[in-house]
Amino acid sequence: IRALERLELFLYRNASAIISLTHAFKANLVGRGIPKGKIAVVLNGVDLWRYGPREPDPYLEEIFEGHCQFVVGYIGTHGMAHGLENVLKAADILRDREDITFLLVGAGSERAKLIAKARDNRLDNVTFMSPQPKEMVPAVWSQCQVALVHLRNLSAFKEVIPSKMFEAMGMGLPIILSLPEGEASAILAETGAGVHIPPDDP
Repeated sequence: IRALERLELFLYRNASAIISLTHAFKANLVGRGIPKGKIAVVLNGVDLWRYGPREPDPYLEEIFEGHCQFVVGYIGTHGMAHGLENVLKAADILRDREDITFLLVGAGSERAKLIAKARDNRLDNVTFMSPQPKEMVPAVWSQCQVALVHLRNLSAFKEVIPSKMFEAMGMGLPIILSLPEGEASAILAETGAGVHIPPDDP
């Protein structure tokens, strides 16, 4: 790891310019001796021609058997970092609310375990959808009334800005942001695009 870090810093020092995706990443580099003048911060974003408010996709409405429900959507990796077992706990708390359902879309190392847990706990208010091609993602978001952006309570996640935040904002969806307070929650507060809740708290 030390050898790789020396190579990393060598590349940073010899680069003409560096693009950082967050202000926190820039601060980290400056703290490691990289001149701040050659570091530019360029936040992620979305193609607004692809992501924008729209009516629910009629084909995908069949997923919910035509019921008019409040759909909490999560689209992304189902990995250890995402803490989606917490979402299943929230679904368990809300199991008697027939008007609320959770839609989890994507793949990842924890997906099979999550599906098994939802089945074993008879969480009929949780629907799993396989990963979708990029061109289908806006149609999936169109089924949702709110977008869930979810990470575990790890200090490293104070510095990240999940790209799905920008997808949801482009779609005009309010966001439930569950991760440590940091850059992502600051963007949410500045834009008024949703609510920030404590991570790991169903």
